[in-house]
Amino acid sequence: MRIALVVERFAREGGGVEAVTHEVARGLAEAGEAVRVLCRECAGAPPEGVAVHRLPVPRTWQPARVLAFSAAAARATATLRPEIVHSFSRTLHQDVYRAGGGCHAAYLENRHGPRGARLRALVPRHRVLLAIERRIFANPRQIVQCNSELVAREIRERHGVPPERLVVIRNGVDLGRFHPDLRARARAPVRAELGLPEDALVLLFLGSGFHRKGLDTALAALAGWGAPEAHLVVAGRDDPGPWRRRATALDLGDRVHFLGAEPRPERLYAAADVLVLPTRYDAFANVCLEALAAGVPVVTSASNGAAEVLGDAGIVVERADDAAGFAAALAELADPERRAARACRARGIAEQFGWSRHIESLRELYRKVAA
Repeated sequence: MRIALVVERFAREGGGVEAVTHEVARGLAEAGEAVRVLCRECAGAPPEGVAVHRLPVPRTWQPARVLAFSAAAARATATLRPEIVHSFSRTLHQDVYRAGGGCHAAYLENRHGPRGARLRALVPRHRVLLAIERRIFANPRQIVQCNSELVAREIRERHGVPPERLVVIRNGVDLGRFHPDLRARARAPVRAELGLPEDALVLLFLGSGFHRKGLDTALAALAGWGAPEAHLVVAGRDDPGPWRRRATALDLGDRVHFLGAEPRPERLYAAADVLVLPTRYDAFANVCLEALAAGVPVVTSASNGAAEVLGDAGIVVERADDAAGFAAALAELADPERRAARACRARGIAEQFGWSRHIESLRELYRKVAA
Protein backbone atom coordinates (compact mmCIF):
# COMPACT_ATOMS: atom_id res chain seq x y z
CA MET A 1 0.00 0.00 0.00
CA ARG A 2 1.25 3.49 -0.84
CA ILE A 3 1.14 5.53 2.37
CA ALA A 4 1.96 9.20 2.88
CA LEU A 5 2.79 10.33 6.40
CA VAL A 6 2.52 14.08 6.95
CA VAL A 7 4.48 15.81 9.71
CA GLU A 8 6.08 19.26 9.92
CA ARG A 9 9.41 18.02 11.27
CA PHE A 10 10.66 14.47 10.71
CA ALA A 11 13.37 13.36 13.12
CA ARG A 12 14.27 10.34 15.20
CA GLU A 13 14.99 12.44 18.29
CA GLY A 14 12.91 15.36 19.47
CA GLY A 15 9.36 15.94 20.59
CA GLY A 16 6.74 13.25 21.01
CA VAL A 17 5.17 13.59 17.56
CA GLU A 18 8.57 13.50 15.83
CA ALA A 19 9.65 10.29 17.53
CA VAL A 20 6.25 8.68 16.97
CA THR A 21 6.20 9.51 13.24
CA HIS A 22 9.74 8.20 12.82
CA GLU A 23 8.86 4.88 14.49
CA VAL A 24 5.66 4.55 12.46
CA ALA A 25 7.52 5.21 9.19
CA ARG A 26 10.21 2.69 10.07
CA GLY A 27 7.72 0.05 11.16
CA LEU A 28 5.50 0.42 8.09
CA ALA A 29 8.51 0.18 5.76
CA GLU A 30 9.75 -2.94 7.55
CA ALA A 31 6.27 -4.43 7.11
CA GLY A 32 6.57 -3.98 3.34
CA GLU A 33 4.50 -0.84 2.85
CA ALA A 34 5.61 1.92 0.44
CA VAL A 35 6.12 4.87 2.78
CA ARG A 36 6.69 8.50 1.85
CA VAL A 37 7.04 11.22 4.46
CA LEU A 38 5.90 14.74 3.56
CA CYS A 39 7.61 17.22 5.84
CA ARG A 40 8.86 20.78 6.10
CA GLU A 41 12.13 19.74 7.75
CA CYS A 42 14.02 16.44 7.99
CA ALA A 43 16.78 15.95 10.57
CA GLY A 44 19.09 13.01 9.98
CA ALA A 45 18.81 10.10 7.60
CA PRO A 46 15.35 8.54 7.23
CA PRO A 47 14.79 4.85 8.04
CA GLU A 48 15.65 2.36 5.32
CA GLY A 49 12.89 2.11 2.73
CA VAL A 50 11.31 5.46 3.65
CA ALA A 51 11.27 8.23 1.02
CA VAL A 52 11.25 11.82 2.25
CA HIS A 53 9.58 14.61 0.29
CA ARG A 54 10.43 18.03 1.68
CA LEU A 55 7.78 20.67 1.16
CA PRO A 56 8.90 24.23 0.31
CA VAL A 57 7.38 25.95 3.33
CA PRO A 58 9.31 28.99 4.60
CA ARG A 59 10.21 29.49 8.24
CA THR A 60 7.88 32.29 9.16
CA TRP A 61 5.29 33.46 11.67
CA GLN A 62 3.83 30.24 13.09
CA PRO A 63 0.15 30.75 12.16
CA ALA A 64 1.14 31.48 8.55
CA ARG A 65 3.57 28.56 8.54
CA VAL A 66 0.93 26.10 9.78
CA LEU A 67 -1.49 27.17 7.05
CA ALA A 68 1.22 27.11 4.38
CA PHE A 69 2.29 23.62 5.41
CA SER A 70 -1.29 22.35 5.26
CA ALA A 71 -1.71 23.76 1.75
CA ALA A 72 1.64 22.38 0.57
CA ALA A 73 0.82 18.93 1.92
CA ALA A 74 -2.52 18.97 0.09
CA ARG A 75 -0.82 19.87 -3.21
CA ALA A 76 1.80 17.16 -2.75
CA THR A 77 -0.70 14.41 -2.01
CA ALA A 78 -2.80 15.46 -5.00
CA THR A 79 0.29 14.96 -7.19
CA LEU A 80 1.65 11.78 -5.56
CA ARG A 81 -1.79 10.14 -5.17
CA PRO A 82 -1.06 7.78 -2.25
CA GLU A 83 -3.70 5.29 -1.20
CA ILE A 84 -3.66 6.56 2.40
CA VAL A 85 -2.71 9.97 3.78
CA HIS A 86 -2.04 9.92 7.52
CA SER A 87 -1.28 13.30 9.07
CA PHE A 88 0.56 13.70 12.36
CA SER A 89 0.36 17.52 12.16
CA ARG A 90 -2.66 19.83 12.02
CA THR A 91 -3.45 19.78 8.32
CA LEU A 92 -6.80 19.85 6.56
CA HIS A 93 -6.68 17.17 3.87
CA GLN A 94 -5.99 13.57 4.90
CA ASP A 95 -7.71 10.24 5.36
CA VAL A 96 -6.52 9.75 8.95
CA TYR A 97 -5.68 12.57 11.35
CA ARG A 98 -3.71 11.68 14.47
CA ALA A 99 -4.84 13.89 17.34
CA GLY A 100 -1.55 13.31 19.12
CA GLY A 101 -1.75 16.52 21.12
CA GLY A 102 -5.32 15.84 22.09
CA CYS A 103 -8.12 18.36 21.67
CA HIS A 104 -6.62 21.87 21.57
CA ALA A 105 -9.60 23.47 23.30
CA ALA A 106 -9.26 20.99 26.17
CA TYR A 107 -5.53 21.63 26.28
CA LEU A 108 -6.10 25.39 26.66
CA GLU A 109 -8.64 24.95 29.43
CA ASN A 110 -6.50 22.52 31.41
CA ARG A 111 -3.35 24.56 30.86
CA HIS A 112 -4.79 28.02 31.57
CA GLY A 113 -8.22 27.52 33.17
CA PRO A 114 -11.55 28.47 31.53
CA ARG A 115 -10.92 32.23 31.66
CA GLY A 116 -7.35 31.85 30.45
CA ALA A 117 -8.53 29.58 27.64
CA ARG A 118 -10.90 32.27 26.37
CA LEU A 119 -8.10 34.82 26.38
CA ARG A 120 -5.64 32.45 24.72
CA ALA A 121 -8.16 31.68 22.00
CA LEU A 122 -7.72 35.26 20.81
CA VAL A 123 -4.02 34.71 20.11
CA PRO A 124 -3.46 34.14 16.34
CA ARG A 125 -1.55 30.88 16.84
CA HIS A 126 -4.33 29.33 18.91
CA ARG A 127 -7.05 30.72 16.67
CA VAL A 128 -5.48 28.97 13.68
CA LEU A 129 -5.04 25.65 15.49
CA LEU A 130 -8.59 25.72 16.84
CA ALA A 131 -9.99 26.57 13.40
CA ILE A 132 -8.10 23.74 11.70
CA GLU A 133 -9.28 21.25 14.31
CA ARG A 134 -12.90 22.36 13.89
CA ARG A 135 -12.67 21.75 10.14
CA ILE A 136 -11.03 18.35 10.61
CA PHE A 137 -13.62 17.21 13.13
CA ALA A 138 -16.48 18.51 10.96
CA ASN A 139 -15.29 16.57 7.89
CA PRO A 140 -17.20 13.26 7.81
CA ARG A 141 -14.61 11.68 5.48
CA GLN A 142 -11.75 11.87 7.97
CA ILE A 143 -10.94 9.25 10.59
CA VAL A 144 -9.48 10.64 13.83
CA GLN A 145 -6.82 8.51 15.49
CA CYS A 146 -6.78 9.13 19.25
CA ASN A 147 -4.01 7.91 21.53
CA SER A 148 -6.28 7.60 24.56
CA GLU A 149 -9.92 7.29 25.54
CA LEU A 150 -9.49 10.69 27.21
CA VAL A 151 -8.87 12.32 23.83
CA ALA A 152 -11.66 10.39 22.10
CA ARG A 153 -14.14 11.46 24.77
CA GLU A 154 -13.12 15.12 24.57
CA ILE A 155 -13.43 15.22 20.79
CA ARG A 156 -16.75 13.42 20.86
CA GLU A 157 -18.23 15.71 23.53
CA ARG A 158 -16.80 19.03 22.33
CA HIS A 159 -17.13 18.57 18.58
CA GLY A 160 -19.90 16.00 18.17
CA VAL A 161 -17.69 13.57 16.22
CA PRO A 162 -19.52 10.23 16.01
CA PRO A 163 -17.81 7.21 17.64
CA GLU A 164 -17.35 5.42 14.30
CA ARG A 165 -14.90 8.15 13.20
CA LEU A 166 -12.81 7.90 16.39
CA VAL A 167 -10.22 5.12 16.60
CA VAL A 168 -8.11 4.68 19.74
CA ILE A 169 -4.60 3.39 19.01
CA ARG A 170 -2.32 4.10 21.92
CA ASN A 171 1.32 5.06 21.55
CA GLY A 172 4.05 2.47 21.26
CA VAL A 173 7.29 2.05 23.20
CA ASP A 174 10.75 0.69 22.34
CA LEU A 175 10.85 -2.40 24.53
CA GLY A 176 14.53 -2.97 23.81
CA ARG A 177 15.77 0.50 24.59
CA PHE A 178 13.76 0.74 27.81
CA HIS A 179 14.26 -2.43 29.84
CA PRO A 180 14.62 -3.40 33.53
CA ASP A 181 17.97 -5.04 32.76
CA LEU A 182 19.48 -1.59 32.33
CA ARG A 183 18.54 -0.76 35.91
CA ALA A 184 20.52 -3.71 37.19
CA ARG A 185 23.60 -2.68 35.22
CA ALA A 186 23.51 1.12 35.31
CA ARG A 187 21.69 2.14 38.49
CA ALA A 188 24.78 2.66 40.68
CA PRO A 189 27.06 4.32 38.08
CA VAL A 190 24.35 6.72 36.85
CA ARG A 191 23.50 7.72 40.41
CA ALA A 192 27.17 8.34 41.10
CA GLU A 193 27.46 10.44 37.93
CA LEU A 194 24.44 12.54 38.91
CA GLY A 195 25.60 12.99 42.50
CA LEU A 196 22.68 11.04 43.96
CA PRO A 197 23.09 9.09 47.21
CA GLU A 198 23.18 5.37 46.57
CA ASP A 199 20.43 4.68 49.13
CA ALA A 200 18.17 7.66 48.22
CA LEU A 201 14.60 7.31 47.00
CA VAL A 202 14.94 8.92 43.56
CA LEU A 203 11.88 10.50 41.96
CA LEU A 204 12.09 11.39 38.27
CA PHE A 205 10.26 14.28 36.59
CA LEU A 206 10.87 14.09 32.84
CA GLY A 207 9.39 16.37 30.20
CA SER A 208 9.54 19.88 28.80
CA GLY A 209 6.90 22.47 29.60
CA PHE A 210 7.42 22.37 33.36
CA HIS A 211 4.28 24.30 34.29
CA ARG A 212 1.95 22.17 32.15
CA LYS A 213 3.67 19.00 33.31
CA GLY A 214 3.07 20.00 36.93
CA LEU A 215 6.55 20.55 38.32
CA ASP A 216 5.07 23.01 40.84
CA THR A 217 2.88 20.22 42.21
CA ALA A 218 5.80 17.78 42.31
CA LEU A 219 7.91 20.24 44.30
CA ALA A 220 5.05 21.03 46.68
CA ALA A 221 4.39 17.31 47.17
CA LEU A 222 8.04 16.64 47.97
CA ALA A 223 8.12 19.54 50.44
CA GLY A 224 4.83 18.54 52.07
CA TRP A 225 5.82 14.92 52.34
CA GLY A 226 9.03 15.85 54.13
CA ALA A 227 10.95 12.63 53.50
CA PRO A 228 14.63 13.65 53.80
CA GLU A 229 15.83 10.58 51.89
CA ALA A 230 13.85 11.49 48.74
CA HIS A 231 15.52 13.33 45.84
CA LEU A 232 13.83 14.71 42.73
CA VAL A 233 15.62 14.61 39.36
CA VAL A 234 14.19 17.08 36.81
CA ALA A 235 15.02 16.74 33.10
CA GLY A 236 13.65 18.96 30.32
CA ARG A 237 14.41 21.93 28.09
CA ASP A 238 12.87 24.65 30.30
CA ASP A 239 14.90 27.37 32.00
CA PRO A 240 15.60 25.89 35.45
CA GLY A 241 16.22 29.29 37.11
CA PRO A 242 12.71 30.07 38.37
CA TRP A 243 12.16 26.47 39.41
CA ARG A 244 15.46 26.26 41.25
CA ARG A 245 14.46 29.36 43.21
CA ARG A 246 11.10 27.79 44.01
CA ALA A 247 12.82 24.63 45.24
CA THR A 248 15.10 26.73 47.44
CA ALA A 249 12.13 28.61 48.89
CA LEU A 250 10.58 25.24 49.80
CA ASP A 251 13.85 24.23 51.51
CA LEU A 252 14.48 21.54 48.86
CA GLY A 253 17.57 23.07 47.27
CA ASP A 254 20.01 20.19 47.70
CA ARG A 255 17.41 17.49 46.98
CA VAL A 256 16.25 18.74 43.56
CA HIS A 257 18.61 18.15 40.62
CA PHE A 258 18.07 19.98 37.31
CA LEU A 259 19.73 18.21 34.38
CA GLY A 260 18.46 20.10 31.34
CA ALA A 261 17.44 18.19 28.20
CA GLU A 262 18.44 14.52 28.35
CA PRO A 263 19.09 12.74 25.03
CA ARG A 264 19.34 9.35 26.76
CA PRO A 265 16.34 9.10 29.08
CA GLU A 266 16.89 5.37 29.54
CA ARG A 267 19.78 6.27 31.84
CA LEU A 268 17.46 8.26 34.07
CA TYR A 269 14.95 5.42 34.35
CA ALA A 270 17.83 3.18 35.41
CA ALA A 271 18.60 5.53 38.29
CA ALA A 272 15.00 6.28 39.29
CA ASP A 273 12.63 4.55 41.70
CA VAL A 274 9.43 6.37 40.69
CA LEU A 275 8.33 8.56 37.77
CA VAL A 276 6.17 11.46 38.98
CA LEU A 277 4.18 13.48 36.42
CA PRO A 278 1.37 15.69 37.82
CA THR A 279 0.55 16.92 34.31
CA ARG A 280 -2.30 19.38 33.78
CA TYR A 281 -2.89 17.93 30.30
CA ASP A 282 -1.27 15.18 28.27
CA ALA A 283 -3.11 13.30 25.56
CA PHE A 284 -0.76 10.39 26.30
CA ALA A 285 2.60 11.04 27.95
CA ASN A 286 5.13 8.72 26.30
CA VAL A 287 7.39 8.88 29.35
CA CYS A 288 4.86 6.80 31.27
CA LEU A 289 5.19 3.87 28.86
CA GLU A 290 8.97 4.25 28.84
CA ALA A 291 9.06 4.12 32.62
CA LEU A 292 6.84 1.04 32.73
CA ALA A 293 9.02 -0.69 30.13
CA ALA A 294 12.05 0.07 32.32
CA GLY A 295 10.31 -1.35 35.40
CA VAL A 296 9.63 2.00 37.09
CA PRO A 297 6.26 2.66 38.79
CA VAL A 298 4.40 5.84 37.77
CA VAL A 299 2.46 8.46 39.72
CA THR A 300 0.48 10.78 37.45
CA SER A 301 -2.76 12.73 37.19
CA ALA A 302 -6.08 11.76 35.65
CA SER A 303 -5.44 14.53 33.08
CA ASN A 304 -2.92 12.20 31.41
CA GLY A 305 -4.29 9.76 28.83
CA ALA A 306 -1.54 7.32 29.79
CA ALA A 307 -3.17 6.97 33.21
CA GLU A 308 -5.67 4.64 31.52
CA VAL A 309 -3.06 1.91 31.03
CA LEU A 310 -1.15 2.02 34.33
CA GLY A 311 -3.16 -0.59 36.16
CA ASP A 312 -1.41 -1.83 39.30
CA ALA A 313 1.93 -0.45 38.13
CA GLY A 314 1.06 3.11 39.10
CA ILE A 315 -1.07 5.47 41.11
CA VAL A 316 -3.42 8.02 39.54
CA VAL A 317 -4.22 11.23 41.45
CA GLU A 318 -7.45 12.84 40.27
CA ARG A 319 -6.33 16.49 40.22
CA ALA A 320 -3.02 17.70 38.84
CA ASP A 321 -2.75 20.42 41.51
CA ASP A 322 -3.41 18.09 44.45
CA ALA A 323 0.01 18.26 46.10
CA ALA A 324 -1.26 16.41 49.18
CA GLY A 325 -2.60 13.60 46.99
CA PHE A 326 0.72 13.26 45.19
CA ALA A 327 2.57 13.36 48.52
CA ALA A 328 0.41 10.48 49.78
CA ALA A 329 1.05 8.48 46.62
CA LEU A 330 4.81 9.02 46.90
CA ALA A 331 4.73 8.07 50.57
CA GLU A 332 3.02 4.80 49.63
CA LEU A 333 5.69 4.02 47.05
CA ALA A 334 8.44 4.85 49.53
CA ASP A 335 7.72 1.46 51.05
CA PRO A 336 10.18 -0.89 49.27
CA GLU A 337 7.80 -3.86 49.17
CA ARG A 338 4.89 -1.89 47.72
CA ARG A 339 7.16 -0.22 45.21
CA ALA A 340 8.68 -3.54 44.16
CA ALA A 341 5.24 -5.09 43.69
CA ARG A 342 4.19 -2.32 41.31
CA ALA A 343 7.55 -2.39 39.53
CA CYS A 344 7.13 -6.13 38.86
CA ARG A 345 3.85 -5.46 37.05
CA ALA A 346 5.17 -2.52 35.06
CA ARG A 347 7.08 -4.40 32.36
CA GLY A 348 4.17 -6.72 31.60
CA ILE A 349 1.86 -3.76 31.01
CA ALA A 350 4.39 -2.06 28.73
CA GLU A 351 4.80 -5.22 26.64
CA GLN A 352 1.22 -4.76 25.45
CA PHE A 353 2.31 -1.57 23.69
CA GLY A 354 5.35 -2.52 21.65
CA TRP A 355 5.77 -0.77 18.32
CA SER A 356 5.06 -3.92 16.33
CA ARG A 357 1.55 -4.11 17.76
CA HIS A 358 1.03 -0.39 17.10
CA ILE A 359 2.08 -0.82 13.46
CA GLU A 360 -0.27 -3.75 12.92
CA SER A 361 -3.16 -1.73 14.35
CA LEU A 362 -2.38 1.08 11.91
CA ARG A 363 -2.15 -1.28 8.94
CA GLU A 364 -5.54 -2.74 9.85
CA LEU A 365 -6.97 0.78 10.05
CA TYR A 366 -5.48 1.68 6.66
CA ARG A 367 -7.01 -1.39 5.03
CA LYS A 368 -10.44 -0.46 6.37
CA VAL A 369 -10.11 3.12 5.23
CA ALA A 370 -8.86 2.13 1.77
CA ALA A 371 -11.74 -0.29 1.37
